[in-house]
Amino acid sequence: MGEPHILIVDDARDIREPLSQYLRKHSFRTSLAADAGMARAAVEQGAVDLVVLDIMMPGEDGLSVCRWLSERGGPPVILLTAMADDADRVIGLELGADDYVVKPFNPRELLARIRAVLRRAPAGPPKVEAAARSFGPWTHHADTAEITHEDGRKIARTSAENRLLIVFLDNPRTVLSRDRLLDVTAGREAKAYDRAIDNQVSRLRRKIEADPKHPALLLTEWGGGYRLATAVEDVGA
Repeated sequence: MGEPHILIVDDARDIREPLSQYLRKHSFRTSLAADAGMARAAVEQGAVDLVVLDIMMPGEDGLSVCRWLSERGGPPVILLTAMADDADRVIGLELGADDYVVKPFNPRELLARIRAVLRRAPAGPPKVEAAARSFGPWTHHADTAEITHEDGRKIARTSAENRLLIVFLDNPRTVLSRDRLLDVTAGREAKAYDRAIDNQVSRLRRKIEADPKHPALLLTEWGGGYRLATAVEDVGA
């Protein structure tokens, strides 16, 4: 039962079954899903440590499933994408995917990516020293990953946005480079997708800034990255 459980979601039988056999040979447990509905059911039924998810599937596509997993704080996701789907890769990272592999892929490369993502993935919810932390007019609750405003409003965020916010809360008033944010939140070594971080910061600003066009909390450091420009304080539950 200590073997990581990988869910393989691909409508192509000649991909998912050989991949399953390969991963089993390397000490993983696997479950298979041929479409989005089967993938959702598999995630609901059992503990899944990581999802290998094809983007192009008939009916509901992999990006929709990725969004669903991200919104529910689901397991990490590695996308399988066609060479021409450059835009889909970026969208997938914005939706919370942890990595991607281009088809046709070498199983050894995918195995290495799976192991790398699992090493980065926390064993449980992100660990913080307090049950809640305040920043500006907002409070982040570690147990529920909710953000509440001092006026009582609550905002919904994706798991990718939550990871990004936690990095800023862990490093208040510190300039964080795009490369560092990309590595922590998206798990990509490639530098070509810096724009994914810009998009995530923009989406987060629209949720927490009084005026996203003139941010007061998440500031851009030109040539450097981004900075949370407020103190972070531990508060009670």
